[in-house]
Amino acid sequence: MIRNYLKIAWRNLIKNKVSSFINIGGLAVGMAVAMLIGLWIWDELSFNKYHQNYDRIAQIMVNANYTGEVYTINSNPLPMGYELRSAYAADFKYVVMSTGAEQHNLVLKDKSFTETGRYMEPDVTQMLTLRMLYGSASGLTDQNSILLDQSLSKKLFGDADPVGQVLKIDNKLNVKVTGVYEDVPNNSDFKDLGFIAPFDLYLASNPWAKDARNNWKNQFVQIYTQLNQGKDFSQVSAQIKDIKLRNVSGDQAARKPVVFLQPMSKWHLYSTFKNGVNITSEQLKFIWFYGIIGVFVLLLACINFMNLSTARSEKRSKEVGIRKAIGSLRQQLIGQFFSESILIALVAFVVALALVQYSLPFFNQIADKKIAILWANPLFWCSGIAFAMLTGILAGIYPALYLSSFDPVTVLKGTFGIGRLAALPRKAMVVVQFTVSITLIIGTIVVYRQVQHGQDRPVGYSREGLVSLSISSSELKSKYNVISTELKNTGAVTSIAASANPLTSIWSTDNQFEWPGKDPSLKVDFGAIAVNYDYGKTIGWQFTDGRDFSSAFPSDSGGYVINQAAVKQMGLQHPVGTVIKHGDKYFRIIGVINDMVMESPFAQTTPSFFFLQGDPSFLLIRINPKLSEHNALTKISRVLKNLLPNETLDYKFVDETYSAKFAAEERIGKLSGGFAVLAIFISCLGLFAMAAYVAERRIKEIGVRKVLGATVFNLWGMLSGDFVVLVLISFLVAIPVAYYGMHSWLQNYTYRTELSWWIFAVTGIGSILITLLTVSYQTIRAAFANPVKSLKTE
Repeated sequence: MIRNYLKIAWRNLIKNKVSSFINIGGLAVGMAVAMLIGLWIWDELSFNKYHQNYDRIAQIMVNANYTGEVYTINSNPLPMGYELRSAYAADFKYVVMSTGAEQHNLVLKDKSFTETGRYMEPDVTQMLTLRMLYGSASGLTDQNSILLDQSLSKKLFGDADPVGQVLKIDNKLNVKVTGVYEDVPNNSDFKDLGFIAPFDLYLASNPWAKDARNNWKNQFVQIYTQLNQGKDFSQVSAQIKDIKLRNVSGDQAARKPVVFLQPMSKWHLYSTFKNGVNITSEQLKFIWFYGIIGVFVLLLACINFMNLSTARSEKRSKEVGIRKAIGSLRQQLIGQFFSESILIALVAFVVALALVQYSLPFFNQIADKKIAILWANPLFWCSGIAFAMLTGILAGIYPALYLSSFDPVTVLKGTFGIGRLAALPRKAMVVVQFTVSITLIIGTIVVYRQVQHGQDRPVGYSREGLVSLSISSSELKSKYNVISTELKNTGAVTSIAASANPLTSIWSTDNQFEWPGKDPSLKVDFGAIAVNYDYGKTIGWQFTDGRDFSSAFPSDSGGYVINQAAVKQMGLQHPVGTVIKHGDKYFRIIGVINDMVMESPFAQTTPSFFFLQGDPSFLLIRINPKLSEHNALTKISRVLKNLLPNETLDYKFVDETYSAKFAAEERIGKLSGGFAVLAIFISCLGLFAMAAYVAERRIKEIGVRKVLGATVFNLWGMLSGDFVVLVLISFLVAIPVAYYGMHSWLQNYTYRTELSWWIFAVTGIGSILITLLTVSYQTIRAAFANPVKSLKTE
């Protein structure tokens, strides 16, 4: 019986080539979108599961009360790690202290690379899953050792075994390679772990870190733990919650620090804290968002199948009548129609696999992923085939029940009619299709406008031709004047400055500032940015009051330049000349600048102080606009290589670094835009087929109207009008849905665009135009048809 079902289903596919192509094409596109989103969601949900101890690994976090609001940080004092290891040995199998993931310069003879890595304690190799390719993980117990990932090892040594080779970290620490591990997957928080060096080496090479062994105020360590079997995260968190409070005093104790464990399972999708409470991160919201899109796009394709199948019901009505007359049961007819829809879904699944394989490189580039189809995974094939069959059942359930319900007597007597009400479900499904499509289009426009809004925001300085260069060498401060002079002599540089902070981030904050009229209970974290005299001139900051730092005024070493956000935060009416106390020292405000966007372009500007202190670690270079970037950088490199021979030069144009801040929003916009285009394509595919069916069904009516004098324009308007009405209804339904969704999304941004009326108007007009273009071919073709041919059988 099943063989017979499939044979008839295949014959119907071959017989109705156009509708079969539309059904298979639409389903394939819908399934491809659903599969891409499914692979993306799987990648997100399996984050960090590469590590075998995933369900027992946690990071030590601290909640502390600052100015009435609880902040959550992952930086801890060094002695906390020692106390956790000794006092709570029964709870923890491993306690691993680590620096943050930072870029370091690795040098091998004439090769030099800037790579991201960490200084970590040796137990990390037992806690994390590091699959060794060369050497041994235990080699990290040697203070002057280093473990490399496979990619870094290949950069430095090619395919050779590097164990025993000697490298230099940051041009000062000699280390021996004791092992090479397989690259950590992209969906892991340790994906950038290019190398691991011993934590003891970090302490030994930094005198200030040695002094921090008993200092509970110096918070620079990240602590990772693995629980013993049978231990529970919440129970252990309750035991260690006061470990820091017991060891601090003064302001630190007043903040009432609470220590707790953040399980690895929550690092990615529950990484956001608000007022000390773990809340849903944006990434988890994206999973829901794209998951819903995937379901709806697949639903659109299924709706096409339902519409075409029910629309063609008249042609198959006699087939149903004859089958019922000779004894076919309704269950058998339902089985026949389900077999057809499942066959179409399986063929569409094969086409969808090809589409996914072809589009994955492009999708990965947009989504910043390294997703691949799991060809060798039996679970993938089982779930994929089940997914295709489920899609076939979903697409075929309404046609199967509808077609199998025909009365054989009525059909065979020729009195069978579809009736007006029979078209209502099809019209409702068209409305659903275009409601989803219009909502996606509106969402894409809003996301694009939000990105543009951020990009057009005044940044408070000039980004054009400005290059940032991280310098790890301790010689920068002593050689700065020589570097500045030599670079300017090349003619490639118009100005140069130094800073302890990158221009597009704020690395240091301070809340120890006191000013006249300040509320004693107020604690505000200000950005604290150390610069040199040339900083303002080089970046082109804009003064609203006062002046810039100048070497002509020795007192400027005790001066501050502040931004307008700081003026507003402090409530100063006449800020220039105001004396600020910091610790036991006094400083004077000499200038006020426009707010500079140094962090998120969608958030409020951080109140900031700029001052002339600290060791510089960044050079800011303004390239001569008369030279090409390539020629200018060549001349700059020649000078810096001569003066800082061991430095790896990693130039970053400030405008590119600033643009990278929009990556997440642009990713949302591109993905949403792509899905919106596909949704419109699927909807229009169904609309095209429906227009062909309507034109065919009304061909005799069109012939009569033409004979009676109807023009082509009259006929085109008559046939297109019904579809335009459906799209208008869809538009009216989509407006409140899209407004609510995008208004809620925009609330995540302090600095945001507005939901203008024209966005909805343009989308509505565009949808109608797309509808008219889609159905016009069929309607005009029908309108131009010779009425003699359509009426000669009457």
